[in-house]
Amino acid sequence: MAEENQTPATATEEQQAVLQIQRIYVKDISFEAPNLPHVFQQEWKPKLNFDLSTEAKQLGEDLYEVVLNISVETTLEDSGDLAFLCEVKQAGVFTISGLEDMQMAHCLTSQCPNMLFPYVRELVSNLVNRGTFPALNLSPVNFDALFMEFLQRQEQESQNAESSTEVQH
Repeated sequence: MAEENQTPATATEEQQAVLQIQRIYVKDISFEAPNLPHVFQQEWKPKLNFDLSTEAKQLGEDLYEVVLNISVETTLEDSGDLAFLCEVKQAGVFTISGLEDMQMAHCLTSQCPNMLFPYVRELVSNLVNRGTFPALNLSPVNFDALFMEFLQRQEQESQNAESSTEVQH
């Protein structure tokens, strides 16, 4: 009788969320220092330009590739000469399942890039070091804050689009 009162596990039960790293790799790398050795003869007053973006694509069921794109361009403040340009695409393949749409978006644009960042940070530092430039350690990036800014921009654009269509009617 006790067995009759137990309800069997159903497919409607919430699936457990899964996020697993399958592989982390360098997808593309470039280091240019076109003005060597000339820049070493100038006073080192660097001006750093840092760009960051992410890409994500589905490879199969519950399998995603996330790419963290980093570009670091350093010029000399006085002359404007390019000291170096370092571009890295650090990628990873992740198994992700059991997430709602918004959770999946957060995972692909925040959690996965957050896991990739230490690798790209070390790689950029190593490349700059091999160019015999002063050490460059990229500051940590708050991917959660970037995701929230993205959501706020989307919401604002949506509101602006709605208000512009109301005006046209």
